[in-house]
Parts: sequence; C-alpha cells; structure tokens
Amino acid sequence: MENKKEMRSWLNDFNLTHPLVIAGPCSAETEEQVLKIAHELKDSDVSIFRAGIWKPRTRPGGFEGVGEIGLKWLVKAKKETGLLMGTEVATAAHCKLALEYDIDVLWVGARTTANPFAVQEIADTLAGTDKIVLIKNPVNPDMALWLGGVERLYAAGIKKLGVIHRGFSTYEKTKYRNIPEWQIAIDLQNKFPDLPLIIDPSHITGNRDMILEVTQEALNLNYDGMIIETHTDPDNAWSDAAQQVTPDALKQIFKDLRVRKQDDVSDEYTQKMNKLRANIDVLDGNLLELLGKRMKVADQIGQVKKDANVAVLQNTRWNEILGKMILEGEKKGLTEEFVLRMFKAIHQESIGHQEKIVNV
Repeated sequence: MENKKEMRSWLNDFNLTHPLVIAGPCSAETEEQVLKIAHELKDSDVSIFRAGIWKPRTRPGGFEGVGEIGLKWLVKAKKETGLLMGTEVATAAHCKLALEYDIDVLWVGARTTANPFAVQEIADTLAGTDKIVLIKNPVNPDMALWLGGVERLYAAGIKKLGVIHRGFSTYEKTKYRNIPEWQIAIDLQNKFPDLPLIIDPSHITGNRDMILEVTQEALNLNYDGMIIETHTDPDNAWSDAAQQVTPDALKQIFKDLRVRKQDDVSDEYTQKMNKLRANIDVLDGNLLELLGKRMKVADQIGQVKKDANVAVLQNTRWNEILGKMILEGEKKGLTEEFVLRMFKAIHQESIGHQEKIVNV
C-alpha cells in the first residue's frame, strides 16, 4: 500500500472548515435516547453520529449492546437529522447487518484489530464497499499490526479508509485509561500522511474532564478529526459513563479548541524556527554524548559485578534512582510519565550493556 492523495478524498468531500467530528453515545440504549442525542447534535460541528450497537466487554455479564434493533434507531435518526450514521463492527455478521441497514461509517475496534483473522473476515465481507471504514489501533502498541489492518481493508478494494487513535493498554497505572503513545500515531502519519487520522479522546482518557486536553494535543499534531462519546445523561449511561460528555459540554469543547495552521511561510517565523531548531540539534547531540558516556560507566559497573559474581539487576538501587529522578524531573518541568519512560529505556540499555560483559 502506497500513500496517495486520493486517500483524503472522502474527507475532503465533507468540505469542512473545521476538523471532522464523530459523536454520539458509547452505546445505543433506547430509541428515545438515540433520537434525543442525535437531535441535540444536529446543528453543531458533528458530521457523523456514532452509537455502539454491539459492545465487546472484557468480562461476561456486562451490557453487550442492543443488537440489530439499534440499527433501526440509527436509520430513523438519520432520516430525522440528516446526520451520517456510524457504528463499530467486529464480525462478518455485524458487517452484513450494517450494510443491510445502509450504515454510512463502520469502524473496527481495538480488540478486533489485534486479530488479523477477524480483520480479514471483515475485509472480505466489506470488499468493494463505498462506505467509510475506519480502523482503531490495536490494544497493544504495535504499529505494524495497526497498519496491517488498514492494508487488509485496502487490498479488499475499500477506498474510503481512515485510522482512529484510541490509545494503548498498559499494566501501569497512569492518568490515562489507555496511554496515547503519540509517537506510534506520528510514525504512521509520517508513512501515510494522506490517510485520515482521527483522535478518540474518550477511550484514551476514560475521563470526561480530560477530553479537551487530549483533543487539543491531537489537533496540535495535525490530526484530521475526533470521535467523542456524548450522552444526555452520562452518569447513568449503560456503558463507559465516566468518559462521556453532554451535548452542551461537547459544543463548548468545539468552541475552546484551537485549530492551528500547519505551517507559516513568513520570514520572521522561519528565522525564529531555524534558530530554535539549530539549538535543539545541538542539545540533542549533547544528550547522545552524555548517554554514550553513561553507558561506558554501565560497562565498568558490569565488569565490577562480573568480578564479584553479583547479579546484574539490583532492584533496590533502581527504585531509589527512579524515585529521585521523578522528583528532579518535576522541578525541571518534566512529567512523571516522561521521566518514567525515559529512565526505563536508559535502565534497559544499561542492563543490556552489563549483560554483554557478565556473559562473556
């Protein structure tokens, strides 16, 4: 699959003056609920109404969606509001029903993306469709798996494609429900700059109070749109209550978001950026020089451990360093998440250096 300008055609056809917005409840609960939310979003920046018809749950016993009857509600909502309708599909049966009810936008969820057999089944069922088909990143941070899902759909002759960044699962507790791992999405964007990229702040944050923050960060990175869960009574939603916002709150988010230019060609801007980037280049070089020196010390530590027949990993020492660095990082304006990730990477590299020496 090669990047082509035509990949953006379906998005360009909306003729929007703002990023694409997909919004609606996490789950379609009742006909009244679906219609009420759709009407409240009708005269806003929302172009596509979303509602979960089938809900994959981590454990059995939870609400797993209303099923086919919900598709009838979406058809009625489209007729009354003119909004396009979208829902998640996870099986061939879901796809067949969605096509039967003429649902406009389909997306493959994170759990399904992680299963190439399931994605291929969906691709075969949707082969040649003119519907918009989006694919969420897999639950694990694997860009190849994400891109592989897109390629399977592309190979099936599906032209209106896009990707949704919903964050990645981790065993670590952070402020996010699913950590963004922004660099993975940026790397995909660099490979396929014309493949529409949509942020899902609802699933990244799991917290309605963080929706604006994460959406703004995505727009700063030139994302093309957003998919946000919206409910008239979010606290009593049947699924994912904490991450849904009211339609009024969503409209306020639209007002608060700042859509930035991709570039500025003025001489003043160019001169300032060139100067600052030159400074960054020098500092990055210094960082690599320091890291190289640090690894040489790690080599020496490895030799001392080898001579004394001591294990490479020293957990007490590592935990002391990590706690200290988090505090020092905060003083320098660095987030705890960044410091953790950076020093874990440095620590892993140090262990690798020491193991080479100890195992010789």
